[in-house]
Amino acid sequence: MLKARIAVLVSGGGTNLQALIDAQKSGVLASGEIVFVVANVKDAYALERAAKAGIEGMTVLRKECGGQEAFEDKLIELFEERSIDLIVLAGFLSILTEKFTSHYANRIINIHPALIPSFCGKGMYGLHVHEAALSYGVKVTGATVHYVNEIPDGGKIIMQKAVNVEDGDTPEVLQRRVMEQAEWIILPASTEKVCAELVRAE
Repeated sequence: MLKARIAVLVSGGGTNLQALIDAQKSGVLASGEIVFVVANVKDAYALERAAKAGIEGMTVLRKECGGQEAFEDKLIELFEERSIDLIVLAGFLSILTEKFTSHYANRIINIHPALIPSFCGKGMYGLHVHEAALSYGVKVTGATVHYVNEIPDGGKIIMQKAVNVEDGDTPEVLQRRVMEQAEWIILPASTEKVCAELVRAE
């Protein structure tokens, strides 16, 4: 294995996907290559980003598959066809079951916009996380990249980066700062770290 083959799962705009694509271009992500992007939401802008970068993209909808199990079976089938080594969840707003996560044990990573174990778990995604951090009054927040298991945000931590909360922050302003100062830095770095380990293990 010269490079680990990466699939990225997305649900929205794909800013973290863009950070990965940029990291691949700049050489930060050198041990892996993004070969496939799957969106679980119709018209996710992330697929436009994939297309612009010449990466194969596809939409797979749970309701069209007929349920979670069939949805996960479809993903496994697509990933096996493409010999995927690592799955990166980049703003993917769907909980994966143990059947799926154990199939890819230590080969799925996720970015979470807080310092786990704070503000994480079920229902904690997107702006909800930043709203919670602000209403709690924390002075420092950040982002975490972790391995994915059957517990939401429950897998082993790979990397974390802290970001200061400023006076007058709104959830939107804080979300942007956490993306720029933490997520877009540690997601590519963590992806490279895990890919390098996978390549070495071959």
